[in-house]
Amino acid sequence: MKYIDLNKSVYDLVKEYPELVDIMDELGFSEIKKPVMLNSVGRFMTIPKGAKTKGIEMIDIILALKKNGFAFDKPDTDEAASSTPANNALAKDEQGVTNDEREKRKSLLKSYLQRLEDEAQLEEVRADFVKNFESVDASEIMAAEEELIKDGMPVEKIKKLCDVHSSLFHGMSVEEIHGVGANGLSLEEKRANKKQFAANYKTIVGHPLSTFSKENECASKLIEEFLSNPGEELPKGISDLSIHYAKKGDLLYPLLNKKYGMFGPSNVMWTVDDEIRDGLRDLRKSYDKDKAVEVLTRAKEMIYKEENILFPLCAANFTEEDWHGIYFDSKDYDIAFGIDETWDDAKKAEEGDLDMDFEIKMPGGVLKLKELIAVLNTLPLEVTFVDAGDINRFFNEVPKVFKRPSMALGRDVFSCHPPKIEPMVRAIIGDFKSGARDKVEVYMNKKEGDFLVSYFAVRDKNGTYLGTMELVQNMEGIKKHLGL
Repeated sequence: MKYIDLNKSVYDLVKEYPELVDIMDELGFSEIKKPVMLNSVGRFMTIPKGAKTKGIEMIDIILALKKNGFAFDKPDTDEAASSTPANNALAKDEQGVTNDEREKRKSLLKSYLQRLEDEAQLEEVRADFVKNFESVDASEIMAAEEELIKDGMPVEKIKKLCDVHSSLFHGMSVEEIHGVGANGLSLEEKRANKKQFAANYKTIVGHPLSTFSKENECASKLIEEFLSNPGEELPKGISDLSIHYAKKGDLLYPLLNKKYGMFGPSNVMWTVDDEIRDGLRDLRKSYDKDKAVEVLTRAKEMIYKEENILFPLCAANFTEEDWHGIYFDSKDYDIAFGIDETWDDAKKAEEGDLDMDFEIKMPGGVLKLKELIAVLNTLPLEVTFVDAGDINRFFNEVPKVFKRPSMALGRDVFSCHPPKIEPMVRAIIGDFKSGARDKVEVYMNKKEGDFLVSYFAVRDKNGTYLGTMELVQNMEGIKKHLGL
């Protein structure tokens, strides 16, 4: 009899039973036949986790495996594991830590973070930390931060603690020592996996993580040279960090937040990114050497967090389709630090079988689908439509100053804005829904010029709210015409 332990990684199970590849492929796990995916994501993905991600019923998987001569040395369902509180408390996670131990560790970490509100306690807290932890998983730090947010601590305060607690855990997180891995591996292999996934992706020319890392290498060199001998102006080219942060903010954070439920790093790191960008912008307007040292020191710390926490976290969770979407959407952004590479294996998702000659009948006339698309793309405007459920439904296909990645379609509009902007977006849409306002105009100055951003409540003939339309208009031509 062939026994399957559902707690083991797919990689380990396939290594033990190669025939699983064809069985799982037929069930819908097509990535299992791709060596790169099996040797990276497969090392931490279990069958139950994969089933949840794919939306495949576990009962179908179990029946298929039994049909092929497999048996299970673990209960088929979670009921046995959750039959008593004691069992739950003793159940171990991927790192071999029981739930009870995990909760105690999280509570202790929360207490450390709370004590760090007083920066003067840093060394005292560090001493207590060393006594109680040989190493700490970055996910535990994020879980502790999320608990504090749920307990009512404002994200803004968590963000202020970010740089302080980073120095507390510097060199002590599992990711920094070994990385964090998956079920079914030795302890050393478990700790190596997550960081190894990121390392593997970085070797693929043109892969988003390769590009992000090379950008970090360039930025790090500029920052180190400046901090070793601060000059009377910012390093030439350091402003490209703003492009790097914009791509992270649009392509990585929302995906972690909405698709994978990891809002801690999204909210905290995104806020810090924005502060660094604001600091660089202010320094370009009015340079101050001490302020420059402060801002670039924070940027240096953010590079460290990206390489050791954010990128491994993305590598361990994002699917191949996610990375393809990120790759193609990133092409809409300016090139940062001269890094412009092609990912040969990336394949853009097909648009589908659209009938471009399909006629759309409207009160004002009839347009074929291809004509309507062309009309919307000819407008000298960036057009966005968000439906009544706050879901991004449409972006026209024009060069955009305000980036709208295609991956954002189908996601709620709030996830596409940094934490500091989200309350304003909610307020505008809330007023449109209540009828308090029908239009909001905002003038913005970007390096490309001045822009008018208009938000309109879209209503039917009966006044029923259907959604919100955003129009972005370049005002430079109008200013020139008016002699402004």
